[in-house]
Amino acid sequence: MRVLILGATGFIGRALIPRLRRDGHTIVASVRSESRARNLLGPDVELLPAARGPDALVAALATSQAVVNLAGEAIIGKRWTPARRRLLEESRVGVTRDLVRAIAAAAPRPRVLVSGSAVGWYGDRGDERLTEASSPGDDFLARLCRDWEHAAATAEQSGVRVVLLRTSVVLGRNGGALAQMLPPFRLGLGGPIGSGRQFFPWIHLHDHVSAVATMVTDERYHGPVNIVAPQEASSRTFAAALGRALHRPAILPMPAFMLRVIFGEAAITLLASQRVEPAVLNARGFTFAFPDLDGALADIVG
Repeated sequence: MRVLILGATGFIGRALIPRLRRDGHTIVASVRSESRARNLLGPDVELLPAARGPDALVAALATSQAVVNLAGEAIIGKRWTPARRRLLEESRVGVTRDLVRAIAAAAPRPRVLVSGSAVGWYGDRGDERLTEASSPGDDFLARLCRDWEHAAATAEQSGVRVVLLRTSVVLGRNGGALAQMLPPFRLGLGGPIGSGRQFFPWIHLHDHVSAVATMVTDERYHGPVNIVAPQEASSRTFAAALGRALHRPAILPMPAFMLRVIFGEAAITLLASQRVEPAVLNARGFTFAFPDLDGALADIVG
């Protein structure tokens, strides 16, 4: 298949492309900076500079059988000022709406759209077990994910199968959440966040890209899918597991009030409790290469 990817130069996109190419697919990457993308993705990926405009996107979609939409500015790292909120919304909801309009204009159209979302859709839910059938939350991130998913689901009106990736914290080398966590943990200064009791949904990068590659071709997948490993973890058990993998103590907590001072409302992404289950992946028989946290962290940092 010919697969068009948005967000191809990000942490997940860079890992997804070689997996899809190994599966025999041809990749087209929609990119903002052609030179940066070429340096990151290599010579074998066709690039579609966004500067070419919507007509070029429609033409690319007409020759693609699948679309993977991973576009979106980073959620954590900056305070959610009004300007930052607008950027988060535009880079997800706005980009997805433009993509779906382009899909509707393409002839022929892609058969499937695999589009990003996040477990933030559920909000802060304590120890409630959450599956794809659970109700949404009502904080900023939950509303953002809800609007993001709605924008993508509109492609169903054009006869396109739509899969919504409710992604958890993705653990992998050279990027993602671990890139920010590792420095203090390597020094023995890491520990649980907040109370440490909140559930911490996670997935190994390898399993994330394997799931996406499966959804591109497996027509049994449609609608929301929780991209989360089967083994539950709390902030406290995650910190302990990372400490074990690094052979370092991991007992110094990061107080919730400190996170709120640093990140403001954005601290909810680190303090919310989401006990998310991979119900759809389990029902479809997906095989996790890294179902347990110790094994995942040993592979990444061991």
